[in-house]
Amino acid sequence: MKFDEFLKSISKIENIPLPAEASQFKMVPPFRQELIKRQKVAKKKAKEAGVLALFYPDLEHQTKLVLILRKTYKGVHSAQVGFPGGKLEPQDKSLKDAAVRETFEEVGVPLNTIEVIKQLTQVYIPPSNFNVQPFIAITRKMPSFIKEEAEVEQIIEVDLPHFLDDKVLTSKKLKTSYSVEVEVPAFKLNGHIVWGATAMMLSEIKDILKQLM
Repeated sequence: MKFDEFLKSISKIENIPLPAEASQFKMVPPFRQELIKRQKVAKKKAKEAGVLALFYPDLEHQTKLVLILRKTYKGVHSAQVGFPGGKLEPQDKSLKDAAVRETFEEVGVPLNTIEVIKQLTQVYIPPSNFNVQPFIAITRKMPSFIKEEAEVEQIIEVDLPHFLDDKVLTSKKLKTSYSVEVEVPAFKLNGHIVWGATAMMLSEIKDILKQLM
């Protein structure tokens, strides 16, 4: 889809109610509720983070969405695909500011070129005890991406029609803490398997965009 057409469609987004859990539930891992129960006490002091679903035009003016593959490290989100963004810091006035700042730090998109369009439904992530606030945003020119080498393994540029195609829905086998394998719903985008909280957020975004287009 041409970016100009995307902008016309996205201009109607304020009139679209959030599908919220109805969308997120489609991509919920089967063990999520058990993890939330375990985190019942810790959840009361969950950390806060903001992330951006950033859409932009490529050199042919086709619409794309940027995701990142995180570095392999000793942590619960090692080598996973996610949105650019990160935790709320003292200098941030809001979670929106945190999402925009972290997007600049992780993929190099200048702060003054990012327009936040809509706040989405917050997602709680039990393994890291974070409440994550996603936002849909745009930048009107093709960014010159610069990845943050310490945290980002790869910048993933997803074509909008590819993201909206139901054929990208798949599943991934994961071992639970009980060493039992379970099927987890996922997206397969640009050859990468995206599951968990990021897939839940993507599901809401996809359902919203399909209403607009």
